[in-house]
Amino acid sequence: MNSNSQSIKLFLVVAFSCTNLSVSLTPVLAKPTPNRSDIKTILAQAKTFNQPPIPAGSPPGGRVRGGAKRGEPGCPTPKIDLTALVPFTQEANSVINVWGQTTVEHPSWFFYVPYTKNSPYTVEFVLQDPDANEVYKKAIALPDKPGVIRVSLPNTAPTLAVGQQYRWFFTINCDKQQNAPPTFVEGVIKRVNLSQPIVKQLETAEPLKRYAIYAQNGIWYEALTTLAELRQQNPQDAALTAEWRNLLDSIRLNDVAEEPILPGTP
Repeated sequence: MNSNSQSIKLFLVVAFSCTNLSVSLTPVLAKPTPNRSDIKTILAQAKTFNQPPIPAGSPPGGRVRGGAKRGEPGCPTPKIDLTALVPFTQEANSVINVWGQTTVEHPSWFFYVPYTKNSPYTVEFVLQDPDANEVYKKAIALPDKPGVIRVSLPNTAPTLAVGQQYRWFFTINCDKQQNAPPTFVEGVIKRVNLSQPIVKQLETAEPLKRYAIYAQNGIWYEALTTLAELRQQNPQDAALTAEWRNLLDSIRLNDVAEEPILPGTP
């Protein structure tokens, strides 16, 4: 074989090897992000939040809005009261039940806070176990401006047990002497397990699809957290903004839906 034939053969071998390498890499590299039609389809599947029924036994009660009664001393009356971003029901006897489910050991709560760090108010988040024992307590810093803040149970705190209901309180005390009543919200959170098929779906789903799965299955805390994180990562995305509005509208908190989600965790 002459040198020209050897050169041609070597070229073909190298070319064939490179082609094989390119083909083998294609499935790894080609992972397109969902296009606009995919996003709309996923969000359409979520519909509104599928709120589960209140567990049997004593109703959870709670308070989704803060604010003092008319003529009662306390915190100044803002345009929008302190609000817990949690589903609630109002029974025929006017009893309000504030209740939601989580699947994680250390969930996050979201609150609309109307007061800012310029106010000399003290803020506190408290979590209690089913026997009213304090599980976690944290002083919360007021934000730079009114908006929605996130309070997360840290990994150093005790984990939530599956099947147990925990009561949480978010309290703002506007009176240094504590002679006037604080404004506060409270509710109940319960940790549950999802079925194995749904867990499998979540393991491989993109964040937007995970949000839809959580919403469909009545898991409020992870649905809200996932959508809030997506909005913060994509602040200009009109579809995500609209879905945030739809989600809060579905639990009758439409007045808070237009308020900004503030960065960071106090």
